[in-house]
Amino acid sequence: MDRPRVLVVDDDADVGEFLRDALSAWSYDVTLVTSGREAVDLISHQIFDAALVDIWMPQMDGLQVLDEMKRHDPALEVVMMTGNPMVETAVQALKSGAYDYLIKPLNLDELQHLMQQVLEKRFLSREVHSLRNRLAEHLAVKDLVGSSPGMMRVREIIAKVADSDSPVLIEGESGTGKELVAAAIHRQSGRGKGPFVPVNCSAIPADLMESEFFGHVRGAFSGAVADALGLFRSAHGGTLFLDEIAELSPALQAKLLRVLQEKEIRPVGSTKTHTVSVRMIAATNKNLEAVVQSGGFRQDLFYRLNVVRIVVPPLRERKSDIPALLTYFLRRFNERFRRDVKGIAPDAMAALTAYDFPGNIRELENLLERAFALGARDEIERTSLPDLTTKSDAPVVEVDDVLPTLDQAERDLIARALERFRNDKEQAARALGLTVRTLYRRIKKFGLV
Repeated sequence: MDRPRVLVVDDDADVGEFLRDALSAWSYDVTLVTSGREAVDLISHQIFDAALVDIWMPQMDGLQVLDEMKRHDPALEVVMMTGNPMVETAVQALKSGAYDYLIKPLNLDELQHLMQQVLEKRFLSREVHSLRNRLAEHLAVKDLVGSSPGMMRVREIIAKVADSDSPVLIEGESGTGKELVAAAIHRQSGRGKGPFVPVNCSAIPADLMESEFFGHVRGAFSGAVADALGLFRSAHGGTLFLDEIAELSPALQAKLLRVLQEKEIRPVGSTKTHTVSVRMIAATNKNLEAVVQSGGFRQDLFYRLNVVRIVVPPLRERKSDIPALLTYFLRRFNERFRRDVKGIAPDAMAALTAYDFPGNIRELENLLERAFALGARDEIERTSLPDLTTKSDAPVVEVDDVLPTLDQAERDLIARALERFRNDKEQAARALGLTVRTLYRRIKKFGLV
């Protein structure tokens, strides 16, 4: 099992060395820094399980360090230390998210017991998260990560509108996390215990849209062998999230407008109507107002949906959030791939923050996942991000260049994994996130035997 990683922050070198010796003897992997600024710089590209932070330090005190740590990595457990105890300071530290507060000179037995509690909490949190994933008991979404001005504004609007039942229109480029915003509104609302039903409007065949949204009765059309509730009745008491709403047909736009006005639906093939209590949240990667002006979307439906508008900024406009997003994905992929990748190499971090991410957060996530799949172990290096280019070093693409097919890309990825792990099928399968049986099928399919 990998040793828990602890960051010690104290401007007193003797105290720092004392803590490093004690924690190392208890089998912790200890990193020692002597200033708050060093600590903040370090957590921007490395992950830790816990931190011990002195409160009284020059230039940047422990409370400021705590705020920065929690803003960057909310999962990090932080214990504050001080030789000059003050009730107000202790209360402020705990309110800011500190796990506990220790008085110097430190009692080693007390410190050892507290560190065990901290790591037990971290372990239990991981287990609960893993169990919820396996049982599908929580929304399959990630948290809204980041503290840039744009994301703070998004959070402010979410907090203001969550408790109302007003429709919300979310605009933003693909991959910016519009569904995460919708899910956050749902979770913070009075409907939070009800269903959250996300729908990609562009993925539903036009001839099935009415049945998908409103349900049908048995025999309503060929293949309707049983009654179907439809999306609106499935979301009753909760929230219906319609992504890419600009792709809805004019006929369905008219029916959707009626549902918003009348609060009832009629299944295909039925004469009976059903009352529905559903909060509507819509999203689009287009400027819906411009689509209305061009005649591609009903103006009256636009006004019905556009009660509250939230614009999610693209990642290139919130680059200060990249380190926090990287920490979030590192923790997630470490759990998924059963690794202990500790952070991002400086040259890789520089390349990531210089890149414009046309695919936004989804592209960042995919880059990290690929690095893990290709075997990243200790840290993510620049060579683990071969497709990452800035505008200045982007290769010139010739007109005759041909993109590989999905099969070709998959074959190359499997071949590289087998080469990296010297044909060890179990290690290669684990790195690729596949079962060994699935890997053998792919090997046979691509003739890699």
